[in-house]
Amino acid sequence: MKQICDILDKSQRHVMAIVNVTDDSFYSTSRTYDSSSVAKRVEQALREGATILDIGGYSSRSGAVDISVEEEWRRVRMGLSVVRNLTFDIPISIDTFRSEVVLRAVEEFGPVIINDITAGEADDNILEVASKYNLPYVAMHMRGTPQTMQQITNYPEGVVNEVYKYFAKRCAELRERGLKDIILDVGFGFAKSLEQNYELLAGLKRMEDFGYPLLVGMSRKSMIYKALGGSPEDALAGTAALHWEALRGGATILRVHDVKEAADVIRLFSIYEKCII
Repeated sequence: MKQICDILDKSQRHVMAIVNVTDDSFYSTSRTYDSSSVAKRVEQALREGATILDIGGYSSRSGAVDISVEEEWRRVRMGLSVVRNLTFDIPISIDTFRSEVVLRAVEEFGPVIINDITAGEADDNILEVASKYNLPYVAMHMRGTPQTMQQITNYPEGVVNEVYKYFAKRCAELRERGLKDIILDVGFGFAKSLEQNYELLAGLKRMEDFGYPLLVGMSRKSMIYKALGGSPEDALAGTAALHWEALRGGATILRVHDVKEAADVIRLFSIYEKCII
């Protein structure tokens, strides 16, 4: 658990490598279908400086197809097996909103970080699992489901204010349920328009008020490639630029497809911030 607890130290910054054990994630290059492709992805991520591996078996892109718990677990279990055959020295997070997937993962492979895109709204039992096993918990802001979220982007009080108010209420509820190690993710791309994503990035520093580490997931998303008139394959430079701004806004964890580039941004930002007067 020591490596997992290190993630909660806000004086450190981390690169969370995306390991998509899926066949329909929005960035096709990131898809890993079998154990050999998962192993190749993990080995590369470790070489390039990943400090967390985020394994997901359920695509949360807009309009993604829903899958069963059994199918999601089959994918996640394969990913966990591959990683633990390669190394025991790196923390693993599970990108899931289903308590059964987390429970099976913990029982077979030991402690993990829960990365829940619904902050416990989709499956309330996931909070019981997190509390029982004292697991770090990433709570993300979203509305609706991956199938409906982009039709729910109206924020009358402004997206920054409403996300802030949501976390103020939700963090209190999570603490009441026994969760101690909370990480916040404002949910770029989840029930936000292109412009709202940039408003949220500009207001990210407000989320430091809660005192929790901030995770940012913007890697190659439509907020970048649509703004530039390209595709996910064209969005690496834009991703690096926005990662810099996220670090300025207080992010401590960058969830990424491109590990080396994110690690380089963190290294350069660390030099830069020492020179700020």
